[in-house]
Amino acid sequence: MLSSLLDLHSINLINFLFVQLVVIIVVLGSLIATIERYLPTAVCQTFRYGKHAHKGPQDRLISLLEVPKSWFKHFYVFAAAWSTAAFYLMLNAYFAGNVTPSYVIDFLDIMGTTKRTVKTTPTETMVAITLLTIQCWRRFYETFFVQVFSSKLKMNLSAYLVGYIHYFGSVVVILSQAEGFVRTDGSLLPYRFELSPRIACWIAVFVYAWRYQFQSNLILASLRKDRSGNVITQKHSVPKGGYFELVSSPHMFFEIVMYTALYAIIARNTSAAYVLVWVISNQTMNSWLTHQWYRENFKDYPSTRRALIPYVL
Repeated sequence: MLSSLLDLHSINLINFLFVQLVVIIVVLGSLIATIERYLPTAVCQTFRYGKHAHKGPQDRLISLLEVPKSWFKHFYVFAAAWSTAAFYLMLNAYFAGNVTPSYVIDFLDIMGTTKRTVKTTPTETMVAITLLTIQCWRRFYETFFVQVFSSKLKMNLSAYLVGYIHYFGSVVVILSQAEGFVRTDGSLLPYRFELSPRIACWIAVFVYAWRYQFQSNLILASLRKDRSGNVITQKHSVPKGGYFELVSSPHMFFEIVMYTALYAIIARNTSAAYVLVWVISNQTMNSWLTHQWYRENFKDYPSTRRALIPYVL
């Protein structure tokens, strides 16, 4: 029993979690893209949701596990609170000069093992947590005050839970190998902000993506509102303007760009790559499904638009 617990403690749970998400999205996504017609209804219905949900006969059990798509709001409440808590811990350590509480170190040891070492500087950690927190709060604002969710669309409970896992894991990854958050006998040295050209460049990339993802979501929301901002329909229509002239899902493209920037800022963090691969896999699959849906439902859909990456994919 004791040896089993020790073995479990030696596993990097946060890496394991993201690897499982990547495997699931890649395997199921590949099956959906190639042999969907031969797959059980339960698999298709579980994987697909929203406007590109599975059509035809429904699996009764899977239907019982579906929740309204508007529940997306819930995990942005969690994400905003969770990232803010991490932001507070960062301020407490780097600016107030306080030692990180032992229960936080214990928790990070459970998630990232006791073999964790410092890989990122306080500056890198501060920038990464700040940018992620800003993103979480903006998405919180969008889902509650901008987006218009269809009352008829649903998603599988698993997709709902993945939202929590993503933001939970992303925050833990940033802190898990950060100075001041790894078990050590030494005390935290006085903090000095050192913004390098590399970090400044990636902050600029993140802000650009952040701004145009917001613009893309505003365009999507405007399709269901009048000029006064009143909701007039829940129907889907073809978005126009901004980066929608180039790709079907610019908001997903910029999600990848933002997480690429976050990865570049904390690149020495060995767990950060798992988050990036997960985001790329997830957004690529969802953008492909969305692109296919637009092409199938709108005969005049612009043929020059790509699914995700302008002029490429």
